[in-house]
Amino acid sequence: MRTDSAEPVRLKDYRAPDYLIDKVDLDVKLHATATKVVSRLAVRPNPKGRPGASLVLDGDGLVAKRIALDGRELDLQRLDPATALLTPDQLTIIAPPDRPFTLEIETEIDPSANTRLMGLYRSGSAYCTQCEAEGFRRITYFLDRPDVLSVYTVRLEAELAEAPLLLSNGNKIAEGKIEGTSRHFALWSDPFPKPSYLFALVGGDLGSIHDEFTTRSGRKVALGIHVEHGKEAFAAYAMDALKRSMAWDETAFGREYDLDIFNIVAVSDFNMGAMENKGLNIFNDKYVLASPSTATDTDYAHIEAVIAHEYFHNWTGNRITCRDWFQLCLKEGLTVFRDHEFSSDMRSRPVHRIADVRALRAQQFPEDAGPLAHNVRPDAYLEINNFYTATIYEKGAEIIRLLKVLIGDEAFRKGMDLYFDRYDGTAATIEDFISCFAETAQRDLTQFSLWYNQAGTPLVEVAAAYDAAARTFTLDFSQSCKPTPGQDVKEPFVIPIALGLVAEGHGDLKLAASDSDGASVAELSRGVIELTTAQRRIVFTNVASRPVPSLLRGFSAPVRLNYAASESDLLTLISHDSDSFNRWQAAQTYASRLLLRSVELVRAGGVSIRDESFSGALRRVLEDNADPAFAAQVITLPSEADIAREIGQDVDPDAIHVAREALRKAIGRDLREILLATYARLAENAPYSPDAAAAGRRALRNAALDLFVAGDPVEGASLAARQFESADTMTNEIAALGVLAHTPGRERDAALEAFYRAHEGDALVIDKWFALQAMIPEADALNRVRRLMAHRAFSIANPNRVRALIGAFAAGNQTQFNALDGSGYDFITGIVVDLDRKNPQVAARLLSAFKSWRTLEAKRRGLAEAALRRVAGVGTLSPDVKDIAERSLA
Repeated sequence: MRTDSAEPVRLKDYRAPDYLIDKVDLDVKLHATATKVVSRLAVRPNPKGRPGASLVLDGDGLVAKRIALDGRELDLQRLDPATALLTPDQLTIIAPPDRPFTLEIETEIDPSANTRLMGLYRSGSAYCTQCEAEGFRRITYFLDRPDVLSVYTVRLEAELAEAPLLLSNGNKIAEGKIEGTSRHFALWSDPFPKPSYLFALVGGDLGSIHDEFTTRSGRKVALGIHVEHGKEAFAAYAMDALKRSMAWDETAFGREYDLDIFNIVAVSDFNMGAMENKGLNIFNDKYVLASPSTATDTDYAHIEAVIAHEYFHNWTGNRITCRDWFQLCLKEGLTVFRDHEFSSDMRSRPVHRIADVRALRAQQFPEDAGPLAHNVRPDAYLEINNFYTATIYEKGAEIIRLLKVLIGDEAFRKGMDLYFDRYDGTAATIEDFISCFAETAQRDLTQFSLWYNQAGTPLVEVAAAYDAAARTFTLDFSQSCKPTPGQDVKEPFVIPIALGLVAEGHGDLKLAASDSDGASVAELSRGVIELTTAQRRIVFTNVASRPVPSLLRGFSAPVRLNYAASESDLLTLISHDSDSFNRWQAAQTYASRLLLRSVELVRAGGVSIRDESFSGALRRVLEDNADPAFAAQVITLPSEADIAREIGQDVDPDAIHVAREALRKAIGRDLREILLATYARLAENAPYSPDAAAAGRRALRNAALDLFVAGDPVEGASLAARQFESADTMTNEIAALGVLAHTPGRERDAALEAFYRAHEGDALVIDKWFALQAMIPEADALNRVRRLMAHRAFSIANPNRVRALIGAFAAGNQTQFNALDGSGYDFITGIVVDLDRKNPQVAARLLSAFKSWRTLEAKRRGLAEAALRRVAGVGTLSPDVKDIAERSLA
């Protein structure tokens, strides 16, 4: 299942491995430039494999020093091609024994030269691994695929002064100094079989904090979080989040931790957010380190969520893993669903749901609508690293949520319990997973499976009609889905639509309805109807007056909804809907319509639209003091990317920016007094707490400041400057700086310089400084980014820095990345080609910023295509970047 050739790997070609590796003994002698790895593999023929097949082990740039089969050493200088074939990328044993045998392999690797940050590499002075998806083959030759599960014993050895901390998977069973040397060792044993992508080791001189957790069965688990010296106090919140995650998983899913030790290590050089290696999670330090003066409320929420996500993988990913990489969503989408549920329980469920849907629409919907669209379970891939996408993670999670809505809470929980019981210790498939819920719900889920097999975002269109004489209210539903690459025709999905009818002054109406054929709509007992065909008509009876339909409550399915609600209807929903998500959605829909009309006027040379009714609705939300976090979401307008997605084709980012800024200015002026009063009312007078209630108050206060500045830039900038100067939390400091950064003048330059001087020793805070400047939507933005690339704090070798500056420009600066002269495209593609030589994975992620290029107006579309073709024409591209470039142009 290799991914480094020009031929794609296809799901239909899957076959079981010819050999299994039951036990792996690793001996790793750490050295900065010459680490020696000895692997002893207990191999046996797989009864499901091909009898007599050669044993083909994966490698990636390896230097083999010694190979022995059942104790007999092979002469690597004069290797008999009838016995074995050896290259840096593959080891083939031509005719291995047809019985269990032992294969011993010694390799030598250079961790310091590993700029790809896959396999074993150096992060600062520490040794670290990243093996998902196919990094283990950069350490030793192996059957590097997820359906080969082995029990690992790992001996680590290093200079005591250089790496006093030696960690690996499982439980530590021995440690000590090596007599007569300055070195020491640690021996780790993981009793649970796992695929090679879950292997991990860490060696270094790190600071640590320790705690313990008592499981529901009474076992004590030793917990450790390991960070750079001097940052131990910054890991306290992560430890608290870990303990809450462990307790929650026992209650919500009945899952208890299974080892005696659980370790987390934070490193600054990491391609991803974190990695769930069994018992030894390795994190990008941005998802571990936090203090009120360095981390925002959003940072705290992300730390809580990512700590939970990686811990939850212990069962959904580790104890039950994927049969192959096509099943990636089985561990990632399911675990994202679990961390969403955890965060919802820890915080405001309605507000968290809104945040999740914002992220889905911003990241995944454009992916589904562009050339990089793919199934939640892909049919084929050229480079698996490119399929760690929002479709796999976020849409994968939404499909799990949809399933829960479809079959109900009780059947869903029973299905999860059955899945854990039936497939523990195996490498499972989507079919295995779905079968458990079909059994507990006692229903056919074949049509539900289309969510995994069809790409694209379905469109649900709804028409309403009220008959006063018959006292009936009719809703006509239809569904469709546009073609995506390789899929021109889509079958109807099963779409659960949670709904209610709202009457002004009366709230929700009691529902009684029939289908067009007169049959009672049985599923309405749960407030849900199922759209399983291209069209469906629902007739509500005994309706005294025309109601306002509240559709897709809680965002019950990941679809686009098209319903021509009147502006009056939307205002009714904003004020009276019992579903918080749909109250927010009504406000977003109203604002989007205003902005779409404004964009048309701006492009025609006119002025943007002001709407006092909408301002009045927002005023009422601000006057309601019940949930500040919810109010902050409601008064935040759709983003420029949101509006571009609504327009769909012939997108002009400049017109969108002008229209949105004009609406913000109008609302800021209309609500000037209440915004100022809200800002003053929510001033903090208590010590900082990252809890949801306190974070919600800060969110509303800073959202009010942002709108106030839009309406009154002069007084607003002065207010923001005072907040910046007096702020004692990063949340308030960066919010004020963000306002000032978008307000040209001396105050901005002084604030940016002061911020850097105050925080130049903290890399994670300086990442915020880089990102904030990269997103300033001014004509000088690209020159600013180039200047910052020459700043002493920037390093192209650090993925966090690349994402903070260059990634933020590409993804977060819609007008300047899409500059009309093509300079933004040329800049990003130039960086991609240069970075591809060092870190293909990060380079490919940057190139994904072009995912919506086909939706742009003609001139920009032509410039973007030309830039992509220049990348595709480079003859030395990695498979990662080549794959993204070619799929973007297909």
